[in-house]
Amino acid sequence: MRRTTQTLCVIGIAVTAPAWAVSVSEVPNVQTPDNDEAPVAQYVAVNVAAGSGTLVPLMAIEMEAHHAAAVDANAEPGGGASGISDDVAFVRQATENGRKEVKSARDALLQLKEPELKRIAEMLVTDHSGANERLSKIAEAKQWPVPAPQAAAPPPSGTASSDFDAKWTAEMIAGHERSIALYRAQAQNGEDKDLRKYASDTLPTIERHLAELRRLQK
Repeated sequence: MRRTTQTLCVIGIAVTAPAWAVSVSEVPNVQTPDNDEAPVAQYVAVNVAAGSGTLVPLMAIEMEAHHAAAVDANAEPGGGASGISDDVAFVRQATENGRKEVKSARDALLQLKEPELKRIAEMLVTDHSGANERLSKIAEAKQWPVPAPQAAAPPPSGTASSDFDAKWTAEMIAGHERSIALYRAQAQNGEDKDLRKYASDTLPTIERHLAELRRLQK
């Protein structure tokens, strides 16, 4: 019955009888579509006769909503432009984060006092530089934009403050926590399989950095 009433009510022809007065038994020779995905206009043209007094325009909204729901149900999840846009956004954010960490670690090597922190800074420069290079190659292969490198700021000069080691360690911990959240989300929900693999492969390295930094935090 629902399909029959839906079939009667899409185009804007004037009603000659009130909607409440129409019953299914009064509708002659109504054809219903074989499935819900048939174009609305197609089966309306077949079933509506000129001058018919059996149209119920008030039900047009329900029919259109039903048809739209059927189309949405058949769409594949996780695809489309939004997924690509999210991948490109990850490339941009991960590239910027990686460059900042490389620069911060490289500059810190000139001022850190704790030998263990210097070792970690060297590790950060090496690991993040390699990760940035791999990410750039993926983006280049897919013709995705990569942020242009900023002009290099001069390295710090003068004597570091007495609490430089502690401040730098706290800064690196916060940065690595943000990076872990970013990479974990990409590894689990990213659209592009190569980018998901990159995030999954790189994540343990960032987690190891964070563990080392936390161990040395004072």
